[in-house]
Amino acid sequence: MQKSDAQSTGTLDLRRIKALVVAGWTGRDVAALEKHIRELEAIGVKRPKSTPIFYRVAASLLTTDDAIEVLGEHSSGEVEFVAYSLDGGTWIGLGSDHTDRKAEAVGVSLSKQMCAKPVSRDIWRFEDVAPHWDDLVLRSYVGVNGERRLYQEGSVAAMRAPQELFRLYGDADHLPAGTAMFCGTLAAHGGITPSEKFDMELDDPVLGRTIRHSYRIGTLPDQG
Repeated sequence: MQKSDAQSTGTLDLRRIKALVVAGWTGRDVAALEKHIRELEAIGVKRPKSTPIFYRVAASLLTTDDAIEVLGEHSSGEVEFVAYSLDGGTWIGLGSDHTDRKAEAVGVSLSKQMCAKPVSRDIWRFEDVAPHWDDLVLRSYVGVNGERRLYQEGSVAAMRAPQELFRLYGDADHLPAGTAMFCGTLAAHGGITPSEKFDMELDDPVLGRTIRHSYRIGTLPDQG
């Protein structure tokens, strides 16, 4: 991982990531959490066994590429902040827990394993944003039939704080070295929507900087 002196920005080296965890149902707001559960129930996804819940996923699914391929037209992105344990400290980046919704109706663990997980190259030191953590804002946009629209938007305060998730996962205030964790998402405007393109950003209005990443979604034929 390369570091920059400017506001402690780093460049993610995926070779350093040995374990990937997707934290689900991490909302602080019970009403908002219930809304997202109902969104997924509407497409046949069963309620989780517990909230939050932690899914282990192959680290090889992480990618900083600007395009992924998926099976059929039943998948969609979800903007999330991603925590990394690197260089003896915690770093924060941006990612999309791209998920096969058809498979999700069969099993959430199965669906999490079926799609690449796009993440930003840029990452920030957590200690730099921790004092104003709740001011950070997540946004995503979907491109459908050539039109771009706002898909998700809200403060990271909608999700449990990183340290709380770390403790619930591993009973420590930090992740094991070389671990990445997707930390939860926001409800989608207009319901869950497959798209041709997914744009996402993590905005820090206090330090005046933004992490952005975009990727296109190519579909492979589903032959059954």
